Amino acid sequence: MSERGAWRTRLDLLAREVAKFGTVGALGLVVNIGVSNLLWRTTDLQVVRAGLLATFVAILFNYVGFRYWTYRDRDKSGRTRELMLFLLFSAVGAVIETGVLYAATYGFGWNTPVQSNVFKVLGIGIATLFRFWSYRTWVFRALPAKEAVLSAEGFLRQGRTEQVPRVDAEPVRR
Repeated sequence: MSERGAWRTRLDLLAREVAKFGTVGALGLVVNIGVSNLLWRTTDLQVVRAGLLATFVAILFNYVGFRYWTYRDRDKSGRTRELMLFLLFSAVGAVIETGVLYAATYGFGWNTPVQSNVFKVLGIGIATLFRFWSYRTWVFRALPAKEAVLSAEGFLRQGRTEQVPRVDAEPVRR
C-alpha cells in the first residue's frame, strides 16, 4: 500500500470514529440537556448542581454507547481499568463543562433559562474535545494486533504490485 493509501485508510478510520463518537455524544447531549431542564424546572436544586447531576447521567449513557458501539472493536480485557479511566476523564470533562456554566452563572450573573442552556452547551463542546482525545488515547485503546494485521495486509498488497521473479518448485536434475 502506498503512503498516500495508508494515510487515506487512517483518515477513513478516524472519520468513522469521529462520526460514531459524535452520534453517541449528540444523544448524550440530548440526555444532558433534557435532564438539566427537567431538574431546573421541577426541583429547587441550584443551576450548577442540577447541571452537574445531568452531566453524570449523560456520562453513564455515553459509556454504554461508546463501549458497545463506537469502540466495540477495541480491547475489552481490562473492563474495570477501562471504566475507572472513563470515569476519571469524564469527571475532568464534567469539571470543564460545569466550570463554564459556573463562570456564566456566578461570575457574570447570566442565569436565565436560555443563557443557562447556551453556556451548558458551550461547556459540553469544550469538554467534548478533551473527552474525545482522552477516551481514544487512554480508555478505549486499539488492539496492537489490529495494527499489525493492517501493516501485514499493506505489505502483502504492495508485494502484489511488484513483479517478483518466479522460482520453480522443483530443482533441475542433471
